Amino acid sequence: MNYAQLKSLYRVSEIGIHYKYKVPYKDRVHINSPSVAYDVLRLAWDQNKFELLEQFKILLLDNRSNCLGLVDIASGSINSCIVDTRLLFSAALKAKASGIILSHNHPSGSLIPSENDKKLTEKICEGGKILDIAIFDHLIVSPQSYYSFADNGLMPK
Repeated sequence: MNYAQLKSLYRVSEIGIHYKYKVPYKDRVHINSPSVAYDVLRLAWDQNKFELLEQFKILLLDNRSNCLGLVDIASGSINSCIVDTRLLFSAALKAKASGIILSHNHPSGSLIPSENDKKLTEKICEGGKILDIAIFDHLIVSPQSYYSFADNGLMPK
């Protein structure tokens, strides 16, 4: 095998990671309660989609619970949404997030968590433990109100 053939065997794509903070530290929203998280989410959510399709979003937090940003993770159908935890954690790692607040809507308007909602929260919390990223809460949101897993004792230990 000549050098050119050998060199072609080791051609791989270079992966680059880039994140640019657009909001200065002093201007970041401090998320100190589920109600503040809900206010941020409600303002950022497309109001026309609350009752149309299920969406899953995350708030990324720094080590002082200041909001680094909001990430759209998935959009689904009228009654479900497939969340790829690899995408969720890749966004958190890219932003150097210390914590995450999970959120999704139920197009039906119900704020009651399903068994699938609870299982997904457990799965994400397990991943967070491995990566040292705290999962602080999971909010089910509607235009009028929210349900907090943390406030209702549903966040896995």
